[in-house]
Amino acid sequence: MTAIGVTIDHRVMGGAPCVAGTRIPVSTVVGALGQGCTIDEVLVDYPTLTRDGILAALRYAAHAADERELPLRLSA
Repeated sequence: MTAIGVTIDHRVMGGAPCVAGTRIPVSTVVGALGQGCTIDEVLVDYPTLTRDGILAALRYAAHAADERELPLRLSA
């Protein structure tokens, strides 16, 4: 089994995070699942995707949502 990941390349989809080896943005995959599509339906709609690619997109999205930017607190 090969590890599928997410790539970010400014030459592909304007630098949007995409499932590796495709031009399919993570946001497209996560958005379809969020709208109620099943993994199997997404695979039908995007035949270049694999189940591992979808799971990689979900892992990436979970990690991105976990990132936090804390405001810089300036002394008064």
